[in-house]
Amino acid sequence: MLADVLEPLAAAGANLRVVMGYRHTGELERATVEVFPVEGAAVEAVARKAGFAPSETACILVEGTDRKGLGAQISRSLSDAGISMAFLMEETVGRRFSAVIGFASREDAATAAKTIQGLPRSARK
Repeated sequence: MLADVLEPLAAAGANLRVVMGYRHTGELERATVEVFPVEGAAVEAVARKAGFAPSETACILVEGTDRKGLGAQISRSLSDAGISMAFLMEETVGRRFSAVIGFASREDAATAAKTIQGLPRSARK
């Protein structure tokens, strides 16, 4: 159960900003849980004990004030820079925008972060 995985992290002091859990199609007893960030020795030890392993997919977390078309503008800027996304998970809560973007390499993630930071302020709000 998801609670069985998250409770030890919370008890160790984790302040998770992203939790994504999902079942595997056709395998009702199998699921994947992804969390971010896992920071600090105590939280890292508990995460390892719970079966978590660091992802090999380089990711960035993008947050800011939402506006219409922001996700499309970020996606276009990355495409124009020749950067492919491994995955994209976006959401808006109220006026706040949040996206977790995965990349094939740390270099792509670093270039993507610079590309997004270089967008005009009106595009990043």
